[in-house]
Amino acid sequence: MIMFRKFRVLLLTVFLVACTVHIMIDLLPKLEKTSGADGGGDGGCQCTHHGGAESPSWAKQEQQQRVGSAAGAWPDKHALRILQDFSSEPNSNHSTLQSREKSAGAERRKADEHKPLIGAAGEASGGRTATRPRAGPGRGASASRLAALFEHPLYKIAPPPLTEQDTLFNVNTDIRFYPKATEEQGWHGEDGNTRDEVSAREVEVTSELYPNWLRFHVGINRYELYARHNPVLEALLQDLLTQKITSVAMKSGGTQLKLIMTFHNYGQALFKPMKQTREQQTPPDFFYFSDFERHNAEVAAFHLDRILDFRRVPPVAGRLVNMTREIRDVTRDKKLWKTFFISPANNVCFYGECSYYCSTEHALCGKPDEMEGSLAAFLPDLSLAKRKTWRNPWRRSYHKRKKAEWEVDPDYCDEVKQTPPYDRGTRLLDVMDMTIFDFLMGNMDRHHYETFEKFGNDTFIIHLDNGRGFGKHYHDEMSILVPLSQCCRVKKSTFLRLQLLAKEEYRLSAVMEESLLRDRLSPLLIRPHLEALDRRLGLVLRALATCVEKEGYGNVVEEDVDVRSGAHAAHR
Repeated sequence: MIMFRKFRVLLLTVFLVACTVHIMIDLLPKLEKTSGADGGGDGGCQCTHHGGAESPSWAKQEQQQRVGSAAGAWPDKHALRILQDFSSEPNSNHSTLQSREKSAGAERRKADEHKPLIGAAGEASGGRTATRPRAGPGRGASASRLAALFEHPLYKIAPPPLTEQDTLFNVNTDIRFYPKATEEQGWHGEDGNTRDEVSAREVEVTSELYPNWLRFHVGINRYELYARHNPVLEALLQDLLTQKITSVAMKSGGTQLKLIMTFHNYGQALFKPMKQTREQQTPPDFFYFSDFERHNAEVAAFHLDRILDFRRVPPVAGRLVNMTREIRDVTRDKKLWKTFFISPANNVCFYGECSYYCSTEHALCGKPDEMEGSLAAFLPDLSLAKRKTWRNPWRRSYHKRKKAEWEVDPDYCDEVKQTPPYDRGTRLLDVMDMTIFDFLMGNMDRHHYETFEKFGNDTFIIHLDNGRGFGKHYHDEMSILVPLSQCCRVKKSTFLRLQLLAKEEYRLSAVMEESLLRDRLSPLLIRPHLEALDRRLGLVLRALATCVEKEGYGNVVEEDVDVRSGAHAAHR
């Protein structure tokens, strides 16, 4: 009897052990799944906290929500990489399908990050998902209109020979103002001294060793921000896309929020966040000074400026930024940090401080913490390369009821042509270039412009702040063309390129579309905006034809620069 009881106890024990093992085996996949979600994978907290630093209280709550809340409270960002959308339209910005296709190609994009963005002649590059069509069959292919355009003789005219007075920086002396950048490249003497402490006889500095942003600065001269086929342009655009962001601060001044971002290689860029979708247009009742600044307009303006061969817009690239890791966690700007919050939709938002549109009602929100923005490469610091700010002679009144003088005086240009610096040199012709550039974009917000002080009055105009372009594709603002119709002056090089871009083989809308495909945020302009470029180009050529008919070709089309001597034409 005792043996029978012991045997029964043994059987019961074996049965319980077997059941326990079965239950553990059944739960193992669930435990592994839970462990993967709570661990360091994509399902965990995307916040990056610095070692030893205490996390903000709201950030702790955010982390608890993401780990402990029900599924869907904080969606996996790799499964929900939907770009910021402030409209209720289901197809606004990129469609949901495109966004999900982007998330599926996240790994492919990582592999493409080191491929070129824009080639020397506008070649196709990496960075596009499989859903984006190529504009041409490949490198050197005749079907690429952009490559053919940049191979045209009008885009191969050599600039005048450069003297030391024609370059913004002297490489052998001015580079000492960039100690951090040079030390980063490992320029040290045999005794371990930095480059500033090494004699010029011991170290021969070559600009090829500089970081790309510094090579861009060194290449600025009297005639251009960058050379036509300079490989530094492609490398700098790639840096804007891939360089690690080490610090963020709000830019002072201005009506809308802009951020200054500093990279690991000490370069800096101006970040303009996405405020509107691609389809949204400026409301008809909005004044030009109350319009939103559009990040996609900044990128498109850089491409348009390059296609027109002005090369007066600093390089700009679109970037998808993680608001948590790349803005909130790296900023030391307390005012900016305090404006971060979690929206009712569990998205990360912030609004910063500025004159307009910086409030909870106008907050910038991610999906859940990623947002689009434009990154424009900084020009050299003002302490190293001073710039002079000029009031645009055709500046608008920026008043709801008052009109500017040029709007009521048809002979206004005659006064301008008698006023320095518009009475000589190419300054008036440069303003005409800027007028054409703004009209093609529909940009009415050109109140000032800048030049580099070192070059005096004989230099180009820098085309900065283009965010209010491409606001209305249905409307051509003819008042922007008033300077051209009043003065009836244009550079010969500009006139010939405009005619070239009106031809079918180099059609402006087609080369713009192809060029914009190289940007990571493509498509940046919807079809109606591209079609508006062709329509407005026709209006510019029609205005110039009227001027030629009225005053004669020789009095309208002027030589801008004598490429043999560098002599500037004088206005008649």
